[in-house]
Amino acid sequence: MGWVLIVGSLVVLWVASLCKILRGSSSPSRSLFLNTGGALPKRNVLLVVAHPDDESMFFSPTISYLTSRGHNLHVLCLSIGDADGKGDIRKEELHRACAILKVPLQQVKILDHPDLQDGFGRVWNHTLLAKIIEGEIINYGIDSIITFDNYGVSGHCNHRDVHYGVCKFLHDTSQGTIEAWELVSTNILRKYTGPLDIWLSILHAMQHSGEVMHCLLNEHPQKSFLAMAQHSSQWVWFRKLFVAFSSYTYVNTLRKIRRM
Repeated sequence: MGWVLIVGSLVVLWVASLCKILRGSSSPSRSLFLNTGGALPKRNVLLVVAHPDDESMFFSPTISYLTSRGHNLHVLCLSIGDADGKGDIRKEELHRACAILKVPLQQVKILDHPDLQDGFGRVWNHTLLAKIIEGEIINYGIDSIITFDNYGVSGHCNHRDVHYGVCKFLHDTSQGTIEAWELVSTNILRKYTGPLDIWLSILHAMQHSGEVMHCLLNEHPQKSFLAMAQHSSQWVWFRKLFVAFSSYTYVNTLRKIRRM
């Protein structure tokens, strides 16, 4: 009987969490992200990821927030994800996913650099990454960067190197007005609680100033599933479960990266 009550309570909380997301409710800091008030022009934002499908699996709440508010979003994917020899296929999959996520295809760039190949154990040079990121910022007038934190959600070494590449750019650049934000990695229990994690994410963000942390709910989680499904070469059973149960499908917590 006790187990029935526990399971029933979790189901009710799961449904309530989904209802909060689908009704467009938000955390107090949500509407303030990249908005300092007044008639501020739309921001030019660069999302930097390591592989095709990172944008759909991990960053879809952020992408939904930015595109729905008219911000000018560019996606820089630093590899074609060719670890299994499917790089050309994955490039096209990323384009289809970005179309679902309302990112203009001319603002999606995928690199196939010989020194930035997908794979565990492949170390990416942080100076090289910083130079590539700097080029994108100059070319497109970028004023905000979003990327992984130093754990990279899954701990993948390529995710972590992307973070350090952004940090290297911030350390070296003289452009002091550029903001950089990292996607906060959660522990494994929170990571697989699906929409239930929105409550802890909102509470966590409320404990910090809006200048350093924001919690973004995904108003259209079904779009995350549809976008990830475009990555058909990766859309196997365990990734379907990941997208269904991952908190990153429903909420992103972004933390401002401090300049060193």
